Amino acid sequence: MDKHLGIEVTEIGDDYLIAKMPVNDKTKQPYGILHGGASCVLAESVGSMAAALTLDQAKQYPVGLEINANHLGSIDQGFVHAKAMPIHIGGSTSVWNIDITNDEGKRVCFSRFTALHKNYPSS
Repeated sequence: MDKHLGIEVTEIGDDYLIAKMPVNDKTKQPYGILHGGASCVLAESVGSMAAALTLDQAKQYPVGLEINANHLGSIDQGFVHAKAMPIHIGGSTSVWNIDITNDEGKRVCFSRFTALHKNYPSS
């Protein structure tokens, strides 16, 4: 999904991860603006990637447990940029705030994402 929509990580910090996604025919709704579902895909993608960085990836992997999104503005061109920051990192779950902004830094969506930290099956 990330590759199909053109999502790419642009920055990884000590307590955040940023990615961008183009606003184009693949991510727009029929009215010509960014589709809310595309914003949710971007939010879940950056939340999952950020969660993965907190795990021992030889033992656990993150999967989406819950996502909430408030769409606060529209955008019809350019890129959207998502920044995931942790609210809680536990042994079995983590919770992330994700801000999605346009190229000028104006917030277009705010999301909260919860990841379940799944254990790989024993061999």
